[in-house]
Amino acid sequence: MAMDYPVHFRCPISMEVMQDPVTISTGVTYERKNIEKWFFSCNKKTCPTTMQSINNFEITPNHTLKRLILSWQKEEAARSRDSLKHDELVSLLAAMESTSFKVSSLKNLRAIVELGHEVMHDFIKCGGVDILVQIIAQILFESFDFAAFRACEEALGILHLCLSLPDHEKIVQFLSMPESIKSFAMILQRGSAEARFHAVAVFRELAQADYNWDKFVIQDQGFELFRSLLEIVSDDQICSKASASALELLIDILGTSKRSRLKAVEAGAVCNLIELLPDSNPSKSEKMLLLLKLLCECAEGRQAFVEHGLGIAAISKKLLHVSSANTKITVKILWLICSYHPSERVLEEMLTVGSVNKLLALLHIGNRSSTKEKVVRIFKLHGNLWRQYPCFPCEFKDYLELC
Repeated sequence: MAMDYPVHFRCPISMEVMQDPVTISTGVTYERKNIEKWFFSCNKKTCPTTMQSINNFEITPNHTLKRLILSWQKEEAARSRDSLKHDELVSLLAAMESTSFKVSSLKNLRAIVELGHEVMHDFIKCGGVDILVQIIAQILFESFDFAAFRACEEALGILHLCLSLPDHEKIVQFLSMPESIKSFAMILQRGSAEARFHAVAVFRELAQADYNWDKFVIQDQGFELFRSLLEIVSDDQICSKASASALELLIDILGTSKRSRLKAVEAGAVCNLIELLPDSNPSKSEKMLLLLKLLCECAEGRQAFVEHGLGIAAISKKLLHVSSANTKITVKILWLICSYHPSERVLEEMLTVGSVNKLLALLHIGNRSSTKEKVVRIFKLHGNLWRQYPCFPCEFKDYLELC
């Protein structure tokens, strides 16, 4: 598409847009090669526009006008591209429902949306989000259709891109519809690594928008949701980003919905986290310990914890290691176990794996804190049992006021 240049960007001699504008003594600007030909080849001694006689044939580059022309050309080229992309965008969306090649069309659509926020806004104005949400919901009825599932994954990838917009609240509203939530849960179970990451990211956006998880988790697919998230957490090879995001999503859900913790326990969350904890890196350790703390705040979670043979040993390994945050959370877990499930086996295990010695050492570190107060209360509850063992230091008897 040809550009319609402003008249003052055109050389008065050739009427073509100027590339090297220069100004003569009369104040009129021309293309350099044209005015030089007028003066020096044709031996003219007048201004071509005003026909004034000229004695001074000096020419001065008009840098300001040149910059204006280049800037205008750049803006017009961008506008032209945007117009073409808009037309292509509208065409793709209009044909999306009827096309037999949805995956290919969605890939083309994604390539356009990836161009930037302006195109994303245009996509939203054209009703793109609604169309993609309908495609995603299709897998609820065509779950065994490979093409439908791939189309759903591609549509989710585009919506994930749009979540980068600062004002994406309306998109989140579309994604929080029951059909969308169920579709995302299916992608978590069976999707590709990239699609699972996108699904987790969408769920995290919902969590940050204060989505009410109780209905979905309790009444719908809560068990399968937690199983899928735990599988992603367990397998870094699926996607390391998805694994870290899945942990954060679990914290979001369990932190705001106490009723969901029972479903997570039923899905094996306590056992999975205990087995992953010993070999986890510092960042993941803290998140896993926080999840275990949340789960141990309900009776079913504590029961699952004490029934696992490695529970006490796994969290004790993190006590006084990695970070003060890890230590604080670990003490809270031990406090919950010692307060509500103080069986003789559990208390003996705490001595055997070194939990008691680490708790004693913690009393010598730092100033008075809520964490140290919990440690003191643990010893006041069970110190009389532990002090019967040779490994319990006698000098702590008076310090802890054990009688």
